[in-house]
Amino acid sequence: MQVPLQITFRHMESSPAVEARVRELAARLEKHYDAINSCRVVIDTPPAHRHKGAPFSVRIDVTVPGAELFATSDNEPEGAHTDAYIALRDAFEDMRRQLEDYARRQRGDVKRHSQPQV
Repeated sequence: MQVPLQITFRHMESSPAVEARVRELAARLEKHYDAINSCRVVIDTPPAHRHKGAPFSVRIDVTVPGAELFATSDNEPEGAHTDAYIALRDAFEDMRRQLEDYARRQRGDVKRHSQPQV
C-alpha cells in the first residue's frame, strides 16, 4: 500500500487484538491485488441497550488505480454481527471478491458484450 492502513474505532474503545486482526486481513488483500493505494477500515458499534450486546459494523474503503471500492459487514441476511471478528471476516471477504473481480476486469478476462447496432 502506498498510504498506511487507517483503522478507526467508533463508539467503542480501541482494541489491540482487533487492530492486529485488521492488519493481518488487510495484508492478505494485497495478495489478490497488489496495486492497492490505500485502505481505510472503520469498526463501529452504535450505542446499544445496556442488557444487549451491541452489533458491530465494519466498513472497508480501498482505493486502487482507477476506482474506489467499498465493502461492509452489513450485507448479511441473518442480521447484525455481535462479534467484531465475524464482522471483520465478512467485510474483508466481500472486499477480497471485489478486488478479484476488479483485477479480472483490468486483465481483460471478463467478456464484454457487444453493443447492439442501431
